[in-house]
Amino acid sequence: TRNQQTDIVSYNIRTKKKKWLTNTEGGEYSPLQIRSSNTFSAIRLDPDGYQRLYSYSMYSGKSTELVKDLKIGYHGWVGREELVSFVLGEPFTLQHSNIKTGVNTILDDTIGRTILKLPKSNQVAYISKKQTPWTVNTVDLESGEIETMIHTLDGSEDFTLTNSGILIMGKGSNLYNFDPNQNKNWVQIADLSRYGLTGVTRMAVSPKGDRIAIVVEE
Repeated sequence: TRNQQTDIVSYNIRTKKKKWLTNTEGGEYSPLQIRSSNTFSAIRLDPDGYQRLYSYSMYSGKSTELVKDLKIGYHGWVGREELVSFVLGEPFTLQHSNIKTGVNTILDDTIGRTILKLPKSNQVAYISKKQTPWTVNTVDLESGEIETMIHTLDGSEDFTLTNSGILIMGKGSNLYNFDPNQNKNWVQIADLSRYGLTGVTRMAVSPKGDRIAIVVEE
């Protein structure tokens, strides 16, 4: 946050230096690199309340609106010109968008904010809030078939995926994982209280699978 709004920053782990990547009148949120390109996408909320998904150059910061018809809150890329997003409305909907054709397809509704493509598949994992406890579901982008993987930890709605498809979810100061091929329930893998960390929410695993970034309460 700077100048009372959010901008996107890149952080170099080796040098511990950061670089501002955006400088717009609006506030940016939830950045994602677009595949292996030198561009990234982010939600932008302008001062007049206009909220849309944009792509940005990592070098110039130049932006282009990606999906004109949808007020997107969160998103995940599933192809070079395809994404799945959490669309604001009553109820919240999970939608599959083709950037090239401009076609948007509703896949489900009453969802949570985490949307991740499963490795080496045509499926997307997300959280359904249609029942209690909430569940982590998958949807096939071709057939639209929905299946339940596992219930969420009580009150938790954020998870990430490893390169091998293992789910990681936080609750309090603990991290848990779930391997669909081996486990029937969540398994605790770390206690972050020894680092003074608690209130784990969003997470992301690095492309190489050797690091994890975690958002916690201050």
